[in-house]
Amino acid sequence: MDSTGHIPAPLPTRGLLRFLTCGSVDDGKSTLIGRLLHDAGLVPDDQLAQVLRDSRGRTDEEGGIDFSLLVDGLEAEREQGITIDVAHRFFATDRRSFIVADAPGHEQYTRNMATAASTAALAVLLVDARKGLLTQTRRHAVVCSLMGIRHVVLAVNKMDLVGCDEAVFTAIAQAFADFAAPLGFATVTAIPLSARRGDNVVHRSAAMGWYHGPALLEHLETAAVEDGNALAGPLRFLVDWVNRPSPDLASDFRGLSGTLLSGRLAPGDAVTVWPSGQSARIARIVTFDGDRPGAQTGDAVTVTLEEAVDAARGDLLAGPAERPAETPEVADQFAAHLLWMAEEPLIPGRSYLLRAGARWVPATVTALRHAVNVETLEHSAATTLTMNAVGLCNLSTAAPLAFDAYAANRHTGSFILVDRFSNRTAGAGMILHPLHRAANLHRQELAVSAAERAAAKRQRPAVLWFTGLSGSGKSTVANRLERRLHALGHHTMMLDGDNVRLGLNRDLGFTDADRVENIRRVGEVAKLMTEAGLIVLCAFIAPFRAEREALRALFPEGLFLEVFVDTPLEECMRRDPKGLYAKARSGSLRNFTGVDSPYERPDAPDLRLDTTAEDADALAARVVENLRARGILGA
Repeated sequence: MDSTGHIPAPLPTRGLLRFLTCGSVDDGKSTLIGRLLHDAGLVPDDQLAQVLRDSRGRTDEEGGIDFSLLVDGLEAEREQGITIDVAHRFFATDRRSFIVADAPGHEQYTRNMATAASTAALAVLLVDARKGLLTQTRRHAVVCSLMGIRHVVLAVNKMDLVGCDEAVFTAIAQAFADFAAPLGFATVTAIPLSARRGDNVVHRSAAMGWYHGPALLEHLETAAVEDGNALAGPLRFLVDWVNRPSPDLASDFRGLSGTLLSGRLAPGDAVTVWPSGQSARIARIVTFDGDRPGAQTGDAVTVTLEEAVDAARGDLLAGPAERPAETPEVADQFAAHLLWMAEEPLIPGRSYLLRAGARWVPATVTALRHAVNVETLEHSAATTLTMNAVGLCNLSTAAPLAFDAYAANRHTGSFILVDRFSNRTAGAGMILHPLHRAANLHRQELAVSAAERAAAKRQRPAVLWFTGLSGSGKSTVANRLERRLHALGHHTMMLDGDNVRLGLNRDLGFTDADRVENIRRVGEVAKLMTEAGLIVLCAFIAPFRAEREALRALFPEGLFLEVFVDTPLEECMRRDPKGLYAKARSGSLRNFTGVDSPYERPDAPDLRLDTTAEDADALAARVVENLRARGILGA
């Protein structure tokens, strides 16, 4: 009861709130969490005393206790200079349970902050009162918006270091409100505080009597924040894997194991498997502890189907197809916001691996519609995205995907792009909508197949891609080879880099992005020619491994041969048949492979040719024998 003897009504208990602390470096994120836990009585005094003894008197820059030692288990990693991850902490008060993610503020770890934001419903964005809004502050606000966070607390920290000046707080709060207006946040709550002293963290501070709003913990306990991870939307069950018993067990059990992302399931329910569109009914809902009568959002279960439909890992189970409101989008082209995370810039046209849920599929960014300036939120034309940049892109996948808009469902509307060569995550995407023009295109079945055309020519269609530095002898060897094949009665076509750039690709320059697009177009032309039954000889530098691997993926196994014309750079520069190396070394020719643009040597080419050991005719003869051995050349 209170001092008047009144017994207050029970405080409302709300569910779990996932939130993160973010902001720029040294704004006090970890210190704030430590103070929050300690002053709320969630960290006992003896633990605090132990931490203080272990800290050997460590203090923050202003001489106060560094409470970050209470929650930050990554101090050793930081001191050693290795990757900083996100530190998570669970705690609970009488009103609510919390999972807080302490995201690093360093610009190079923006990717880690984005990961934490993708599962949070609220963000506590810290600002140093002495510094105001910084670039990283704005960047984190943009990322929070893209990741679906709709509730933000602007925690103006270190107010004690500016004399608890109301004018300073008001100016920062107004500046952020103006900046964040286009970001679509449902609520923005500004709170002045001092994490070091505990002002307005758990209890309101007399030092800032002009502030009449809630303390931070009070706001977190009472904020009406929807849980973005417990969606009440239409049925979405993501198949993580197909559950089959061991081969030595005599059983025909076949279950689909995964997580119910939204909605409910029960035996007998009608479902549709996407992207195939096949219909079925739920037969059983199975767990380790036995069958269950139903499942709801968040449950990890195995379901069996009454019908034998072709469902696989990465598929999505949704409601009946005749209910459009319950049906996900299915397309192989869509628009998405993309946060670029790799040190290597995004190159439109380059093939990446896209992971959506449990499904992997090759994908390319077909167009970069604009980049977002995180300082002004202005949209600007761009040809690439650099690390931590945000842009709006069109993407194309090698196979259709089932998805929702990210705003409707974080789980089914998100994806990552992975570099095919390094296997590192390159970007995180949030889908906006499908590109409906993709639904209007359908592959036309032809009356004469590629195999029939090739059989009439006594050969198998194939692509021989001659790669190597400028001046290595690619075109010379390819021309001699084509002359030999023609004399043997085979049907060929030679595609040369200069010739293609004089016509089809005359609009392209020599930047990395233009080089990627140049090779992509040539690959598609070569694919059409193989469908005509031809043996296609391509003489292109193709400097990047990722593009050469993407080319290989266009063709059936064994019908794309990477021929590495392995001539040392010094020898190519000595030959310099077109005088290009001389121009590049003088600076009059920019972005020249081998001089100021990289060439990535093939790791395991199908055929390696050394032009310093054999002449062009001998090398061409060796390629002919190799083609015969592979069965590409008929009798």
